[in-house]
Amino acid sequence: MKNQTILLTGAIFMAFSVLLGAFGAHALKQSLSPEMLAVYKTGVEYQFYHALGLLVIGLVGFHIKSKYLNWAGLFITIGIILFSGSLYVLTLSGIKAIGAITPVGGLSFVAGWIFLCMAFVKHKS
Repeated sequence: MKNQTILLTGAIFMAFSVLLGAFGAHALKQSLSPEMLAVYKTGVEYQFYHALGLLVIGLVGFHIKSKYLNWAGLFITIGIILFSGSLYVLTLSGIKAIGAITPVGGLSFVAGWIFLCMAFVKHKS
């Protein structure tokens, strides 16, 4: 992923974090149980934090040239889709089996952060 692509992806995920958060707070508050609303909220929070991470990765990419930053951006993006996306589908559909995807998204987040660390460690100033 190029820096501009990572930044654009992060900005889009940020916008959707706000929209999905507002949707959960207003439209879903009456229709979901408190437990399912908390699960939905977790999806929004992780999406928000990791979208911020994408913005950081994209900005760092203008200063550090590293293939590891590209991998970091890719894995964080996959993590948002799998982790947050599975929590949204779980809460809105009630299909419990979809929750099996959530840990894969979590591992993608971890891989993304490890690749960011590797970019810093391998960088020669």
